[in-house]
Amino acid sequence: MPKNLPRVLIADKMNPLAAEIFQNNGIDVDVKPGMAPDELAAVIGNYDGLAVRSSTNATLDILEAAKNLKVIGRAGIGVDNIDVNAATEAGIVVMNTPFGNSITTAEHAIAMMFALARQIPQANASTHAGKWEKSGFMGVELYGKTLGVVGCGNIGAIVASRALGLQMNVVAFDPFLTEERAAELGVEQVDFEGLLARSDIITLHVPKNEKTSGLINKNSIAKMKKGVRIINCARGGIVVEADLKEALDAGHVAGAALDVYEEEPATENILFGHERVICTPHLGASTTEAQVNVAIQVAEQMSAFLLNGAVTNALNMPSVSAEEAPKLRPYMQLAEQLGSFAGQITDNAITKIHIEYQGPVAALNTKPLTASVLASLLRPVLDNVNMVNARQVAKLRGIAVTESQTEDCAAFHTALKLTVTTEGRERSLTGTLFAGREPRIVNIENVPIEVAVTDHMLFIRNEDSPGLIGNVGTILGNGAQNISDFRLGRIPGKETAIAVVSLDKKLPDELFGAVSDLQQVNQVKRLCF
Repeated sequence: MPKNLPRVLIADKMNPLAAEIFQNNGIDVDVKPGMAPDELAAVIGNYDGLAVRSSTNATLDILEAAKNLKVIGRAGIGVDNIDVNAATEAGIVVMNTPFGNSITTAEHAIAMMFALARQIPQANASTHAGKWEKSGFMGVELYGKTLGVVGCGNIGAIVASRALGLQMNVVAFDPFLTEERAAELGVEQVDFEGLLARSDIITLHVPKNEKTSGLINKNSIAKMKKGVRIINCARGGIVVEADLKEALDAGHVAGAALDVYEEEPATENILFGHERVICTPHLGASTTEAQVNVAIQVAEQMSAFLLNGAVTNALNMPSVSAEEAPKLRPYMQLAEQLGSFAGQITDNAITKIHIEYQGPVAALNTKPLTASVLASLLRPVLDNVNMVNARQVAKLRGIAVTESQTEDCAAFHTALKLTVTTEGRERSLTGTLFAGREPRIVNIENVPIEVAVTDHMLFIRNEDSPGLIGNVGTILGNGAQNISDFRLGRIPGKETAIAVVSLDKKLPDELFGAVSDLQQVNQVKRLCF
């Protein structure tokens, strides 16, 4: 084979079609699953691409040894086993296959629902033991029951479709679900508390992040119907397992079916052995079809990148040419900050997104900038969105995305203006570059304010009256929280104003609650960047 042929290592067990696709594309491929970390570190320097599932860990040590590595492909969604930050610093593209196992995961949730309703695993074990406890396994029909779908994205939408086919009533909570998309799916759009109160069965299909960690806890369970059944095929940690066990023991929750756990591999768990809990070992993506799909997709994506530079489903890289990169880099940072800021202060379903490019930026390739805005805007509630698939994800959710360019820029040399329309309101943020390279947010909801984004921030809408700075400062000072910056903005004559506070570390819950309880404060949000 020619010496300049790209080389790929498949380091985990994967459908043979992956190796076949690499070979057919003229790529040299080695299949070596099950290597120990030191073995992988010893050989990884020989490869341009690394294809993995979930067993191989692409750690910092491995990546430091990967002197020639250009791309890591994950045959699946989650990249917990890949140090994405280290890969980014090393210039290694990280790709996943976010849509290859959607049907499989949705079907597993439906299977769990049937198993819960009819106690199938328990009845199976009893019958195998020769007990014939026919009267001991009284089930419930799914027909006519209300299924609450928390997270109605790709997988949640498939679950909803299957449930409607069973003639169930389906209610859905998702901050990014619009009325039009809900009508298209045939589900009823509700808020979270409404879903808790009405659902006979609740199924979770959200990523684990700051907003969803511990989402199902003692307080939310108390708002559910007595006899509710809970299914989690999403991510461990969304359900507080100790609180779930307490509710099961008390009889408030009739049953639970879990495929994911706070600690994995889960060889021990407080819910194991509970008579009304069904457990599976993270089988959501474990079907032949799903493994074929993700194997084909990762091989095709990696081949396209290694052979012609095409980027698909990259988690850490937009579609940018080598010539454009230096010019776009500061704007990319500004776009990400604007989108992330807007996403974290937006609670309702988004219907429209408009990005206006003003001044010199309008003459650049704005597609990666728009992708960066969309990805960071949607990321607070979606874990499979990236700069490549962000527009597709927005389209699937019924969000209209528009762009405009103008050479005019009234107040600054150059600017990006992001306008987000929800079902209840419209809000805009404008950002610019100071000295051509330093991103700043300079307008929030038509309020002039200069904000340099930091790791931890508070966004406050408050009454425009004396005392806010002192009250907030006192709470934070008494809580040993250091303020690195405090910015205020208002429109004269208006009753409300905006404050943005930069902190050295994340604000604890008790201090956040104290700020929220201030009489002058209408709304407060913790922001993380």
